[in-house]
Amino acid sequence: MRITPCQAALAAAITLNLLLLLVSRLFLLPPGASPPCRHPRAVPAAVPGVTVILRDFHGPDHDVAATSRSFSSLPGVTVLVAAEVAPYPPVALPAGVTVLSLRPEPHRPPPRPELAVPTRHVALVPDGARAVPGLLKRMRDALEAGEGDGSVKVVAAAVGEEKPRCLGLEVDIKAWTARYSHQSDQSDHRSDQRGVQCGALDGAPAVLLLRTRDLFSLPFPLSRPVVTSLSLQASLRGWRFLLLPDSFPLTPKPPQSPHSLWKTQNLLEKQHRELMEQFGLKLELLPDGLQRWHGCTKETPRCFGTIHSQTPQYILGGRWTPPCCLRALRITARHVLEQLESAGIRHWLEGGSLLGAVRLGDIIPWDYDVDVGLYLEDVPKCPWLAAVVATGKPVEDPEGFFWEKAAEGEFFRVHFSRSNRLHVDLWPFYPGQGGLMTKDTWLGHGQDVEFPERFLVPLGSVSFVGVEAKAPNDPRGFLELKFGPGAVENPQYPNPGVRRL
Repeated sequence: MRITPCQAALAAAITLNLLLLLVSRLFLLPPGASPPCRHPRAVPAAVPGVTVILRDFHGPDHDVAATSRSFSSLPGVTVLVAAEVAPYPPVALPAGVTVLSLRPEPHRPPPRPELAVPTRHVALVPDGARAVPGLLKRMRDALEAGEGDGSVKVVAAAVGEEKPRCLGLEVDIKAWTARYSHQSDQSDHRSDQRGVQCGALDGAPAVLLLRTRDLFSLPFPLSRPVVTSLSLQASLRGWRFLLLPDSFPLTPKPPQSPHSLWKTQNLLEKQHRELMEQFGLKLELLPDGLQRWHGCTKETPRCFGTIHSQTPQYILGGRWTPPCCLRALRITARHVLEQLESAGIRHWLEGGSLLGAVRLGDIIPWDYDVDVGLYLEDVPKCPWLAAVVATGKPVEDPEGFFWEKAAEGEFFRVHFSRSNRLHVDLWPFYPGQGGLMTKDTWLGHGQDVEFPERFLVPLGSVSFVGVEAKAPNDPRGFLELKFGPGAVENPQYPNPGVRRL
């Protein structure tokens, strides 16, 4: 094939351009420098200044426009309005104020809010706050001054006349629990004219300032309610708050109608519940001794699914039984033990439940049911069990507990409710050959073995879930027969082959 002069000229031009590009890459860069690598979504280098993020706002009565206008008037301050959807009703935002969408959309790239924050510091500002010249700079200077041992990662200033309370906070992931406490001036925090160090803040409005890199190193940087969310995440990382004596003004709002107040309160409660679910927290122990529960109830399913290999999924995730489930199991166990006792049925704690009673006087923290043995011939004495045997159908007693025959074999289950399947297993035993107590269903658990009837004649008692429960007369001997020597002193998960304690 012949090459025309036009084709030869084109090829020469392309070759020359490639050579020029190569020369520029190799010889025009500073010594030791690498060719720049550009990524379309690379995080820009932080620049001095503060980016204000408006996150905590809700309802049609929001003050986003005026709040953003106030802070965007400050020199060197960028304002972002962060929300799953744009503020509604729509408002005219000041020039330069951007709405940052946090909700994934099928036709857009996933949200990357950190890419929208160009500054080294970021301030989370609640709705209705008004800027004070120089206060954000004072907060930034306090953060960079390296107060204390460097654990201060968040500087806070009140918004309005109500000051946030300084609290201690321990987040126990294994126990699904957040424990708040009052801080004493002497031991739990350090205070001077520059502010007071806190482990956490309560929910009063506050501006929170921190380094941008610290905020976006958190798994939930913009979760609401902002103060609660950052308090929980700070506790898990050993961060502390520095609460300054300064405050930002809070614009007064016109009185809300009863309906608006109801909607606002419901929304705040919904946000709080969703935050607890996001963090996997089922119980908050408040400084005044009150408890706030977020787990299952009689009207809801239990907090975990079907158990495989005697190992609930939460154990594999490094957690123990949710406290709401332990509470429901205690309530169910007390009810069942009372019913058996009042019916005159000979019964006793079995397996891991007896082990928990001897060790702790309670359910083992990672156990997921309660086991009770009883004499098979006594079953008809209990009206609920007798009804199950007679009809073959479940029975709901007047207090909402659900009695049924287990699908797995010849034993019974009493559930916390028709919806919530936390349960007590009732195992009918009878005397067999050689004076050994036996039963008709064996599930293959290592501790599920026959035992001499002498352990039950007479029956003893142990403390369990706040009551005196019937038990074998030699609990330690009974447990060592079932689990092996040292069972009481050496805790272990139900199936060490799957997960060891």
